[in-house]
Amino acid sequence: MSQTDPDAEARRALTRHRALATCLLVLMGALTLGSYALPPGYWPDLLQAAAKAGFVGGIADWFAVTALFRHPLGIPIPHTAIIPRQKERLGRALGRFVATHVFTGGEVAKILTRLDVPRILHRFLADPAAAHPAAVALAGMLPRLLATVEDGRARRLVARLVPRLVGGAGGGRVVARALHSLVEGGRHQEVFGFVLGQLKTLLASREEALQTAIAERVREQGGRLVGWAIGASVARRVLGVVHAELDKMSPDGSELRAAFDEWVRREITRMEEDPARAAEIGAAIRRVVAHETVQAWLWDVWARLRVALEADAAQPNGRTVAYLEQALGNLGAMLEEDPALRARVDAGVEGLVLSLLPSAQGQLSDFIAHVVASWDTRTITERLELRVGKDLQYVRVNGTLVGFLVGGALFAVLEAVFGRVAF
Repeated sequence: MSQTDPDAEARRALTRHRALATCLLVLMGALTLGSYALPPGYWPDLLQAAAKAGFVGGIADWFAVTALFRHPLGIPIPHTAIIPRQKERLGRALGRFVATHVFTGGEVAKILTRLDVPRILHRFLADPAAAHPAAVALAGMLPRLLATVEDGRARRLVARLVPRLVGGAGGGRVVARALHSLVEGGRHQEVFGFVLGQLKTLLASREEALQTAIAERVREQGGRLVGWAIGASVARRVLGVVHAELDKMSPDGSELRAAFDEWVRREITRMEEDPARAAEIGAAIRRVVAHETVQAWLWDVWARLRVALEADAAQPNGRTVAYLEQALGNLGAMLEEDPALRARVDAGVEGLVLSLLPSAQGQLSDFIAHVVASWDTRTITERLELRVGKDLQYVRVNGTLVGFLVGGALFAVLEAVFGRVAF
């Protein structure tokens, strides 16, 4: 037998124990024959009775053990070679047993607890040598994922879902949180200043056209004479007032900016505390997002963004891979620092595995049955005999010894009760 044979030790153990059982059986036969050569008497008769019973017990157990794996002495006796003839039924029974009594929900939950999935994920994500290939793989999947969004059905589904998702009361609260962060950072005043600057630039670029339009309007309302006399003056005065009001809004400490700040904060509070106001904002967002023009613009932006993402995702050192790698690292750090997140991961993994368990049990049962059924008769007989044959040889040894002892005891009892008996 080759030294690389994984069953070499099991074969040697089976050979030793089989030789022991066989030698014990031969010993019983030798004692039986030897007892006839002794002078008649109580002790030779006791030895003969015990040896006969031990020999019969050993033969019976040898037959029973051999009948599990093959025909004893090659004789096709009914109900022998049980395992080779019933391997398909045994395979199905073994598969059902493993699936329903070993691969159970409770055992799987215990295994998952011992595995500590969050810690495994943390070690994996915290290792740059593992996180970078994972990020590259995720980036490689990105084009296929983005392609599903371009599918007609997916596009229609997104077009229906997005307005609903962003258009409820929750959408208003999201806007409130976004505005709240802007206000806390003073960014709303920057936006206000930017709008004022753009408005001033627009007025400066269109000043002549506006003066002409105002003068024409004065002429229409007051007649040509009034228009000729004061139209231009009124236009200059109106534009001057507008510029003056805009200049009043520019300083950071102006009353209009303070009023704007107060109004924004009041609206944020209303959106956060008043469900009706949040619903109004959400409905307005839904109407805007659902508009055909806005959706066409969003899909155009999406198409441009997709092209840029796909091009960057194809680069192993691109921004997409770097971002994904950083995100995986952050997730690993969160798993290490946040017990609640670890608990959610454990619960999520356990729930997912348990939801898939019934299907997995059926597949496992079928797999075991198929594997056992596909083994040839010699293979299944040899493998099972190597696993349990050593213990079965002890059955032979015990049967021989018990038969020897019971035979001797029975002879002694009968001899004591009835006197001389034949055994």
